[in-house]
Amino acid sequence: MPEDLAIAERIGYLVASRGAILICGGLEGAMAAACRGAKRAGGTTIGILPGYDPTMANPWVDIPICTGMGQARNVIIVASAGAVIATGGGFGTLSEIALALRLGRPVVLLGGWGQVLATEAARGMMMRARATVHHGTSPEDAVEQALQL
Repeated sequence: MPEDLAIAERIGYLVASRGAILICGGLEGAMAAACRGAKRAGGTTIGILPGYDPTMANPWVDIPICTGMGQARNVIIVASAGAVIATGGGFGTLSEIALALRLGRPVVLLGGWGQVLATEAARGMMMRARATVHHGTSPEDAVEQALQL
């Protein structure tokens, strides 16, 4: 999924270039790509790690936070964010989307789960959430929406 990594890196770059701090799970894949983009823009990155070892963070994480919570760390990621931009289609991303909705954090979907959550059943379920779901058309649009929300 090189395209997904390129999108994540672009999002990280745009978030940092707008002066926002990037917070993520701090590991590899899209998380590393987003952090790499943020660092390229001179930004600050926070990685909320699943274990107890700060050296597990990707090399672009400025502030590793060890939780020992495994996937439950997603609550910390989402609760610490002003808005969530979700790309890709992993289950960790899906859990972050659901947690954001439960906690009242705005969500901007870009690809991945966006197509699944655009179904009639999902829209009905999300209408009962305390947060709003928006669909981005590009990394630029997703970041702009997230920062405005």
